[in-house]
Amino acid sequence: MYKNYNLIQLTLPIETSVRIPQNDISRYVNEIVETIPDSEFDEFRHHRGATSYHPKMMLKITLYAYTQSVFSGRRIEKLLHDSIRMMWLAQNQTPSYKTINRFRVNPNTDALIESLFIQFHSQCLKQNLIDGTKVEANANRYTFVWKKSIQNHESKLNENSKTLYRDLVEEKIIPEIKEDGDSDLTIEEIDLIGSHLDKEIEDLNHSIENEDCAQIRKQTRKKRTEIKKFKNKFDDYSERKNKYEEQKSILKDRNSFSKTDHDHDETLLIMTEDNMK
Repeated sequence: MYKNYNLIQLTLPIETSVRIPQNDISRYVNEIVETIPDSEFDEFRHHRGATSYHPKMMLKITLYAYTQSVFSGRRIEKLLHDSIRMMWLAQNQTPSYKTINRFRVNPNTDALIESLFIQFHSQCLKQNLIDGTKVEANANRYTFVWKKSIQNHESKLNENSKTLYRDLVEEKIIPEIKEDGDSDLTIEEIDLIGSHLDKEIEDLNHSIENEDCAQIRKQTRKKRTEIKKFKNKFDDYSERKNKYEEQKSILKDRNSFSKTDHDHDETLLIMTEDNMK
């Protein structure tokens, strides 16, 4: 046995709102728009030509369409014929897409939206949904500093700086500044290496200025270019080393902290199902 299905048999129309759940978003749209004082709609009133659609209804169908990610005037018009929620909000009125678009670009609509926002804000305050707390807009996984990441980057930096230091000493570009060549370079030692390279660059500049032979000047300039590259690398090592030390002092015994947190006292919490993993 099938359930009764007969398109030829006439049936009494059922009130549309009966089929819409009480917690449906369309009911919330209706409720929030109804809180706007009627005086706010007076600017849309005119006394010439044919009667116009009520701006309250136009605002409701526009807002509901936006909640469904529908922004095209033609698609909003189509929803008025297909969606029972839109039929209920419009009370079966069917403005064309041109009418919908004219309403959206009407200068008075901006003031209406502003009034709507005030009413929405007031309702949120009454429901204790907002309390003045400010949240950073870019609070995502990429604003967090991770302890493991710092350790990995610092380890690579230490290895690269030691290797380059040994090469410079072997080539006698700089003097040896530490006895234990296997230990990591400190920030002070990295800065000292940078100072020696600066002095070497200055000496080469004087040599270039005082040299008459073009071939020797060319070779000296080539050597100076190489040393400048070394100097830039150690400047980068020094800057990054300082940054890692600062980050480690902020971390203390934690595994992460947020860049956007002014007090740096937040630790990222990853849930079981989290796309940040």
